[in-house]
Amino acid sequence: MDALKPQRNEPARMEKLAKLPVFWGLEGKRVVLAGGSDGAAWKAELLLACGAELHVFCKRGDLSETFAGLVARSTRLHFHAMRWHSGIFANAELALADCETDTEAAAFHAAARAAGVPVNVIDKPEFCQFQFGSIVNRSPVVVSISTDGAAPILAQAIRRRIETLLPHSLRDWGALARTIRERVNLRLTPGPSRRLFWEKFVDRAFTERLDEDSEERLLTATGMQACEVGGRVTLVGAGPGDAELLTLKAVRALQAADVILFDDLVSAEVLELARREAKRMLVGKRGGRESCRQEDINDMMIRLAKAGKRVVRLKSGDPMIFGRAGEEIAALAAENIPVDVVPGITAASAMASRLGISLTHRDHAQSVRFITGHSRQGKLPENIDWTSLADPAVTTVFYMGGRTAAAIQSSLLAHGMDASTPVAVVVSVTRANEQRWRGPLTQLSAAIERLGVNEPVLIGIGDAFRAASPALSLMDAKEILPPVLIAR
Repeated sequence: MDALKPQRNEPARMEKLAKLPVFWGLEGKRVVLAGGSDGAAWKAELLLACGAELHVFCKRGDLSETFAGLVARSTRLHFHAMRWHSGIFANAELALADCETDTEAAAFHAAARAAGVPVNVIDKPEFCQFQFGSIVNRSPVVVSISTDGAAPILAQAIRRRIETLLPHSLRDWGALARTIRERVNLRLTPGPSRRLFWEKFVDRAFTERLDEDSEERLLTATGMQACEVGGRVTLVGAGPGDAELLTLKAVRALQAADVILFDDLVSAEVLELARREAKRMLVGKRGGRESCRQEDINDMMIRLAKAGKRVVRLKSGDPMIFGRAGEEIAALAAENIPVDVVPGITAASAMASRLGISLTHRDHAQSVRFITGHSRQGKLPENIDWTSLADPAVTTVFYMGGRTAAAIQSSLLAHGMDASTPVAVVVSVTRANEQRWRGPLTQLSAAIERLGVNEPVLIGIGDAFRAASPALSLMDAKEILPPVLIAR
């Protein structure tokens, strides 16, 4: 029996492409466009943005209002008040047309091809040699997405996703790369040192803003040797749980992180948006459960940042509202470690949106107060001004108030709050297991007993909550009140 000979098995370098993506330089080049519709105006704006000398052929009466405005304000748009003819293609780099009929489209296509000019007839792919993609513009960084005409809406959706990941400052970093490339190539020989410089450059492009000293710092002797990027910490608000409520800046921070230190309440959906290579470390802090010490978390951030890591401290809600951000910022500042803060949607705001009420409705409230229901000692803070909170025109939201609900109820009643004052309770706000209850203040502690305290509990008190969804009876308190009018 013959032995099986080894066979090379290499992946294809490129799978089949529907179209070749080409980025065409048009600066100062002659481009012709026939037609005056709004669709043609959009293509005209795109061509002008690329620096083309655009010649438009169209009867003046056929110009749309949008196109007429473009003609009036653009110095590189040359308007010819006539129909197109075969002579317009001389010395043209590209030819475009917006044709109402297939007969006219076929004629324009044939004339352009005869003149050797690449042609595109808008919205008629059978008469196009090339197509336009959906564009993300951070020029000189440009991303174009195409579905070969199969699903333009999909291309637009992909563009929106990419838009969220690319900071607008990337435009400036791209321009800087062009400015310094020749000097970098002169100072650094091809190989590891040059590659390391550009890798560090890219790290900065996604994590820092350019300032007037950035170029000088990059080109100093130290910078040219290694372009070292020191470690830094970003405190990121993960919002109440629903990943779609995360800010764009928060997503970018997660995408740039080397290490993510996340709280117990951060949802798995939010963590899914992080860079795959990032190390994730749970530093859970939840009332009534075993938790990491704050001092240990501070030490961990400092150690990782000093090792050159980009650390994201990911907190549920907003880091500056009951997130111990002040303690962490102070600890990092004492070690001269750069720290940024990305705010998130705090739980009280999410609660208001889910209930469809305004915390500051002018008919019901003159102020809003956020109170922690869980102090360092695991109890209500001792210095709460209960008399001022007993005013029903004050909207009060207790964070982490599940285990202290009975004390909240008795203290407010003891300080004169009306027993019928409306109260709303939301458990696990914006999450799949969200539960809600609304009723009078006198039933608060009983409702919490039925709802449970194992998940994060928000308690809202005041006249503003009269407009909340209809009350659940205590018998129904374990049931989730379906968000009939408030879409997720």
